[in-house]
Amino acid sequence: MPGTHSVILFKSVSHTMHAEKLLKTAGVAIKLIPIPRHLSSDCGVCLRFDTGARPAVEQALSNRVDFDRIVDI
Repeated sequence: MPGTHSVILFKSVSHTMHAEKLLKTAGVAIKLIPIPRHLSSDCGVCLRFDTGARPAVEQALSNRVDFDRIVDI
């Protein structure tokens, strides 16, 4: 059963860093974390946020940064 957080996965670390900047500017509370192993075996990072902030996250990144997917954790 999903928890209260979601993560957004990106195709590259540079996309993650760009999204982090955009989301902070938009006032969305995020945290840079390692990608959970059950989502990917690749070494990398993703952004974690409160699930309720998903509409704000999608709006802030729309047409600005490509992302792979958003997963509730």
